[in-house]
Amino acid sequence: MQAFIDGLSFPLRAVRFIASQPMLWRYIVIPIALNILVGFVLYATLLWAGVRAIEALLADWPELIAWFVWLLLIIVLFVGIGYLMVRFGVVIGSPFYSRLSELIEEQLRGVARTTSPASPASIAYDLFRALLFELKKLIFLLAFGIPALLLNVLPGVGTMLGTAAGIVIGVTISCLDFFDPPLERRRLSFRAKLGYIRHHLPASAGFGLICLGLVSVPFLNLLAVPVCITAGTLFFCERSPVYLDDGTMR
Repeated sequence: MQAFIDGLSFPLRAVRFIASQPMLWRYIVIPIALNILVGFVLYATLLWAGVRAIEALLADWPELIAWFVWLLLIIVLFVGIGYLMVRFGVVIGSPFYSRLSELIEEQLRGVARTTSPASPASIAYDLFRALLFELKKLIFLLAFGIPALLLNVLPGVGTMLGTAAGIVIGVTISCLDFFDPPLERRRLSFRAKLGYIRHHLPASAGFGLICLGLVSVPFLNLLAVPVCITAGTLFFCERSPVYLDDGTMR
């Protein structure tokens, strides 16, 4: 339980760390500005269209039932837009977040990681790995999310199991997102990244749960992504002092 609670604390510790390191602010302010721009477009289009679609769907429903269903669908709409917001935010801000994470690791460990000079081939390879990673996360989400959604067909216990499974999936995706910069620098496979999350349970579960909550809150998620990226790097540096570049752990 203590490890789980410790995992919950990393975003707050990340805020304190960022506040004490002005040299890192430019790697946070720029992607936040991009997130705000993307968020404005998403909320101005999808939210407006979604609300209209919900109202049209419930137009002929009994008033009391329609109100409850409207509230539920609005929550689902906000969470869905928040998920898209994080996806866009992580991809668009990835060059800044990668450098942010690298600087944090260098500072905390006192060792600068040597990286090969950027070249068109290396940039193309990095882009390929980033797109492949997003595709694998989508496959993971569909492979486990669809069965979890189907559990809701069962009355009572099915809904509870489906909700619990959905939370577990969301926590895992959050961990993959925010642990990724230090793990990707070591060129770990998707399976190895999942193994890292499993190896650090229950602390990684607490970390993923609090990050999932932060990125699901409308408009707060515009600011939460760089905080969670920082938190993920702090987690890595503190709990993986001898996590080797070949993916092995001691």
